[in-house]
Amino acid sequence: MGDRVPTGRKWWTDAAGGLPATYWYLWTGLLINRVGGFAVLFLSLYLTAQRGASPALAGLIVGGYGIGGVAGTLLGGVLTDRWGRRSTLLAAHFATAALLVALGVSTDLRLVAGLGLLLGLAQSMPGPAFVAAIIDVVPAERRSRAFNLQFWAFNLGLAGASLLAGLLAEWSYLGLFLIDAAATVLTGVLIAWKVPETLSRRPPVAVAGGGMRTVLADRIFLVFVGLTLLQALLYAQTSTIVPLAMSADGLSPSGYGLVTALGGTLIVLGQLFVPRLIDRHRKDRVLATAVAVMAVGFATLAFADRLGGYLVAAAVWTVGSMLAAPPNAEINAELAPVELRGRYQAVFFLTFPAAAFLAPALGGVSLQAFGPAHWLIVAAVGVVAALLHLAAGPSRERRVKAGKLKAAELKAAKPDAVGADGAGGGGRHPSP
Repeated sequence: MGDRVPTGRKWWTDAAGGLPATYWYLWTGLLINRVGGFAVLFLSLYLTAQRGASPALAGLIVGGYGIGGVAGTLLGGVLTDRWGRRSTLLAAHFATAALLVALGVSTDLRLVAGLGLLLGLAQSMPGPAFVAAIIDVVPAERRSRAFNLQFWAFNLGLAGASLLAGLLAEWSYLGLFLIDAAATVLTGVLIAWKVPETLSRRPPVAVAGGGMRTVLADRIFLVFVGLTLLQALLYAQTSTIVPLAMSADGLSPSGYGLVTALGGTLIVLGQLFVPRLIDRHRKDRVLATAVAVMAVGFATLAFADRLGGYLVAAAVWTVGSMLAAPPNAEINAELAPVELRGRYQAVFFLTFPAAAFLAPALGGVSLQAFGPAHWLIVAAVGVVAALLHLAAGPSRERRVKAGKLKAAELKAAKPDAVGADGAGGGGRHPSP
């Protein structure tokens, strides 16, 4: 990249990087889904305000959503490799829409808990398929931009959803679930209409051990997954424990909507410039800095009891999450063999439902027991994660470098055997 920040049309062209059409349809579907993604964001408040659940019980029910997500992520990974990316995305989106409607009209807490678990399963299934499809169609040299734009779209939608949801929650929680379901259906229709199957049906290269055994024996990858889990535990506080803390401080749901919208707005305004800041730095150092910044943001909450304090904390932890997003996605793509992309994505994505379970289940109890000191505990987890990233980074970098050299040798020996990234599969499509 040049020294000057591009402006106008050139700025967007440089950020977009000539990405393929299939990527843009996936990107648009993600944006539509996020704009309508109200339900889980406000699930803990819905349970306490509308269904009479205690904070601890609400945390356990929301945690059940995380348990369902674990099963859904694993199932989604296997189906992504065996059934296909497109089919997995379609099945998951339409099932999610039906479950959202059922959850919105249910009143019995036992039924709500069961539906929440199933919703976690259905909503987690698309993750491995979505990322595997992006890796299939986007050349390796453009993936940093692709993942950066993906994170940008997610948060653009989240910012819009948060502003609307805070107001809608005061009017109708049922409306949140129905709008979420409608957006999910619309995303499914777009995928059915415009997204082709990107899974290569050519005979795969043999991988020692095969299947999940290969993934679970990959120690370097599993260390990276564990560190991502620690980061996910921090960020999961924003949608589970932060709203409960704000409610305990007498702040309204619309106040929480502003806090969430601020983070999304900052990402919308600044995320496209993040690659310019981090591209020349080692990924482990970027991730260590990012998690440390997030820790500072959550530590600030120990002293916040007004909306202004929560907004300041949100601004700080958002900067950390912005820095972490591209290297996290790139490392995940670099470590996965092409034949097992879905399974590697599944294990990586397990960090998010696991955090969705652990954060509310432990955080609700911690907040109730320790009060504001809970946020100092969260910050300590972030500091530990930052130090571990620095320790684990060198071996990870050596692994990636060795993989690139091997791919280059294979491409030189058999140029038709692999794609532009040395991984095979995934046709190229012109930009829209």
